[in-house]
Amino acid sequence: MSDDTFRSVEIERTSVGNYVVRNVRGGSMSMGAGEDASFTPVELLLAAIGGCTAIDVDHITSRRAEPTRFSVDVTGDKIRDEAGGNRMQNLRVEFTVTFPPGADGDRAREALPRSLQQSHDRLCTVSRTVELGTPVSVVEVTGSTTD
Repeated sequence: MSDDTFRSVEIERTSVGNYVVRNVRGGSMSMGAGEDASFTPVELLLAAIGGCTAIDVDHITSRRAEPTRFSVDVTGDKIRDEAGGNRMQNLRVEFTVTFPPGADGDRAREALPRSLQQSHDRLCTVSRTVELGTPVSVVEVTGSTTD
């Protein structure tokens, strides 16, 4: 793989159940176990799915008209079972998008269903990865030490 395909984040523990996530561009956000206002990993997964699709749809439709409303609700059920362990199911990305009246708004409204489908079927890296079921490897890089 070439360098332009590589993506990464760094997660640093700040206290029990609390972390800071950093990207290579200097952005950061807090993440935690759900005991404060920080996003949980599951909420970040939902945000990633919805955000990825939102970016695709926004880029396609806003070339035709600037939306007067653009919101995305992402929902799902966290389940636990013996067969599959903890996981999400019933994932749903719901768009509420409104465009102004007129020819440009009409073109944007016409492009909306197609842009949603394109994002789902091939553009959104996050939802495509979830749906295709990419394996995740977990490895220990630095060994534990005891003093």
